[in-house]
Amino acid sequence: MVLLHVLFEHAAGYALFAVKEVEEIGMLLPQVEESVLSIGKFNSMVSLAAFFPFKSAQAALENMNAISEGVVHADLKLFLETNLPLSGKKKAMLGVSDAKIGAALQEEFSISIQTGGVVAEITRGVRLHFHSLVKGLTGQAASKAQLGLGHSYSRAKVKFNVNRVDNMIIQSIALLDQLDKDINTFSMRVREWYGYHFPELIKIVSDNSMYCRLAQLIGNRKELSEESLESLEEVVMDNAKAQAILEASRSSMGMDISPIDLINIERFSNRVVSLAAYRLELQEYLRSKMSQVAPNLAALIGEVVGARLISHAGSLTNLAKYPASTVQILGAEKALFRALKTRGNTPKYGLIFHSTFIGRAAAKNKGRISRYLANKCTIASRIDCFSEVPTSVFGDKLREQVEERLSFYETGDVPRKNVDVMKEAVQEATDVAAEIKRKLEKKEKKRKKREKKLQEANGETNGEAEVENGEADTGVVKKKKKKPAAEEMEVEAEEIPAAENGAGDAPAKKKKKRKSEAEEAAAVEETDTPSKKKKKQKTETVEAEPEEIPETPVSEKKKKKKKKESAD
Repeated sequence: MVLLHVLFEHAAGYALFAVKEVEEIGMLLPQVEESVLSIGKFNSMVSLAAFFPFKSAQAALENMNAISEGVVHADLKLFLETNLPLSGKKKAMLGVSDAKIGAALQEEFSISIQTGGVVAEITRGVRLHFHSLVKGLTGQAASKAQLGLGHSYSRAKVKFNVNRVDNMIIQSIALLDQLDKDINTFSMRVREWYGYHFPELIKIVSDNSMYCRLAQLIGNRKELSEESLESLEEVVMDNAKAQAILEASRSSMGMDISPIDLINIERFSNRVVSLAAYRLELQEYLRSKMSQVAPNLAALIGEVVGARLISHAGSLTNLAKYPASTVQILGAEKALFRALKTRGNTPKYGLIFHSTFIGRAAAKNKGRISRYLANKCTIASRIDCFSEVPTSVFGDKLREQVEERLSFYETGDVPRKNVDVMKEAVQEATDVAAEIKRKLEKKEKKRKKREKKLQEANGETNGEAEVENGEADTGVVKKKKKKPAAEEMEVEAEEIPAAENGAGDAPAKKKKKRKSEAEEAAAVEETDTPSKKKKKQKTETVEAEPEEIPETPVSEKKKKKKKKESAD
């Protein structure tokens, strides 16, 4: 009887499951598929033999990388040596989900490995019920471990700088090629369409974008006059051509055109002109992106050709991995395989033919210079791919070397040695890198200073707002305090005239005393003892602010005097 164990790799650790009744399970596969779904039936078939939890997230990541590459990690080896019964009467068989790791384990332990059939179904069941089979592991903890390991694994696999992403170059060069095709097609359509009305213009103006701008400007050729000569010169940039267009419009063989047709032609030519303008912007964007991602390759072979090489290879990393012989014929795969099939001559160059160097070389030297250029392109792409600070120093030096090689083929001047050139390049590159780092540090310091200033400014504004709020509160309190202070002043004002009247006004005095006593009693009833303290404070504030208050008691005195005189 064969003793089957199934190895399951989880984010939490390695688990080894012993499978009971292997022959029966092998015979009844449909029943296995059904029983996998219920935990009760599955437990009767499979039992946990051993579990090895990972000590840390870093250890889990290392084991995951080893498994994905088909390498037996030291932790896995120790786990299987400890728990898998390699010697005994029963033959041990290990079931694994991945054939790649299975082959590595077979080499390591020299045991029989099973990957398909029953093992796949049991692995599916283990994956479904793993948190129930392992004690102390909850479903939430298992999912968290999987999520964390997935994120760290993805980050380790995809390490990139946002500013040095070559995907944007691939997309922009593809769009540039598509725009070229579309602009040519649309320009031919405008030429054919407007040619019915003004056929002579096609012979005078050969440039497509200029033709579209002229079609947009001229419109109806019969309306063209000497006044529009200046605007024609602005578009054509040639006085003789503008004069020729004006003369051709007067004696044109073209048919008349209706206003509605003319409007449609103008609108379409406007679209073509805007597409041509966008193409120029896109080319500028591609140039700036290449200077960030692959400055050496761009300096050596040009932005467009360099971008085409990256696009054809799939990424800058893939291009850096290619040997020079592959870079040389990159883009000429069809010709290469046709030559191999027919046993003819293989192509000498592919996409690098579009560089200026091969066009400048003589026919007999084209193959030699293309081989040399491919070699330098490979070096440049590797420097761009693996350097931390992007500089174009190496690209400029490599370009100089290609120029020297060209002149060597033509005149026989011996070029400089590669070692000497590279020493110079390394020295310059270190200086440039140090300068770039210094500039970046300065920028970082300036940014931090700005942030500090902004924080301080925000703190001051918050403080001022708090002070203003405090002042507003105190102002409200003062206003509240002024009212009872004014009442006290009224009482004092009543006492003063009473003293002036003297003994002659005894009954009036008694009345005033009664009034003042009644007012004081009412004030005592209304306010408690703390309010008395407040009154004292209010009187002090009244004394401190003599400018505001004296007006009210004077006016009230006059009113009371008048009342008393009328009463007497």
